[in-house]
Amino acid sequence: MARPSKPAQAGGILRGEEEAQQVSFLELFFDLALVFALVGVVSRMVPDLLSDNLGLRWRSLLYTVVLALPLLWLWTTTAYITSRFDCRNRWIQLLVLVSAFGLLIMATSLPYEFEPRGATFAVVYVVLHVGRPLLLRPLLRGHEEVRGFYTRLAIWAGVSGVIWLAGAVTGGNLRVALWLIAITVDLVVARFRWPIPGIHRAPTSAWARASSRHLPERYQQLLLIALGETVLSIGLAYTKHPATLAATTALVITFLSSVLMWRIYFYRAGEVLAEAVEMSSNRAAAGGIVGVAHVLMVLGITAAAAGAEVILAHPSGSPVPAWLFVILGGPALFLFGRSRLERVVFNRLAVRRLVGIAALVLLAPPLFFAPPLLAAIAAAVVLLGVAVADARRAAGRPPEAPSPSA
Repeated sequence: MARPSKPAQAGGILRGEEEAQQVSFLELFFDLALVFALVGVVSRMVPDLLSDNLGLRWRSLLYTVVLALPLLWLWTTTAYITSRFDCRNRWIQLLVLVSAFGLLIMATSLPYEFEPRGATFAVVYVVLHVGRPLLLRPLLRGHEEVRGFYTRLAIWAGVSGVIWLAGAVTGGNLRVALWLIAITVDLVVARFRWPIPGIHRAPTSAWARASSRHLPERYQQLLLIALGETVLSIGLAYTKHPATLAATTALVITFLSSVLMWRIYFYRAGEVLAEAVEMSSNRAAAGGIVGVAHVLMVLGITAAAAGAEVILAHPSGSPVPAWLFVILGGPALFLFGRSRLERVVFNRLAVRRLVGIAALVLLAPPLFFAPPLLAAIAAAVVLLGVAVADARRAAGRPPEAPSPSA
């Protein structure tokens, strides 16, 4: 939850350590743009899944990754900025608001991504990822380590930006391939902290800030945003179809699945995530795993939301492999990301989540001959089983404390 704070000191730009736990209302405003963007991703995916074109159905899964990852990466890099800098500074406020508007413009381009108008998606993305570090550099005089970090980031953003823009001037499958390469470059160089020969890579990770709970809180909010988008998508989809018994049952089942994913996330690793990161001996490494785990979970939730719309459109329809893939694969990907979080928080193998993934995989062959609604019920039962197993393990015991790896 956002908390009020004292006025910023004149000329200040970096957060003080005493402010490290505060999430600002400005960041929550930025999150509203992400809600719209994720709804746009699902809306872009569903028509392709419902298409009679078999190849287009499967390509829609790749399209979703190519479109969702840049949006999530923009959210991530903005969260890192607001974690490091004081959101009361007027330049940081301007930067975040421009980022929110850019995210909005990218989202409005989603229906046309692989048509000429879709070039806007890449142009805005490149402008933000190159322009924000360049804006920050002159504001960081006297903070050379952080300034060097944004210098490296700007250089690599320019390199990947060439690939993004090359995709923008092409179209079709070539655009998809180039954008997939570009976002891969962005994520890989981030994993290695944007290395540039001759420029020292100082330990400037925002995760390493003393007593910082800001980024864990932001990732918790990211999960809530994704789940909120799912509820919004299935609610809007239900209003577009007759309120038949099958459609109403589909609405209940898909909403239940969203509730169960919320329960599985927050109990217990999601609830004590901030404490676990604070206790970790290598917060930067732990933070990297946390980020990847949340991106996987959000992608899984997004796929599940697309599956929910398919179920609402054709609850008793003939089975389609691509539909089954998102209906079962979305929850499976969510459980896999959640298992990675378990490793960070409790340093253990998440057996119950892995059993849930195995159950979803084993259910796929027989469900190939069943209508989509039955597949949704099966996915909900698996999620319910994981949640019940969590509750039984915790019954009669005090709340489990985090125990990250040393």
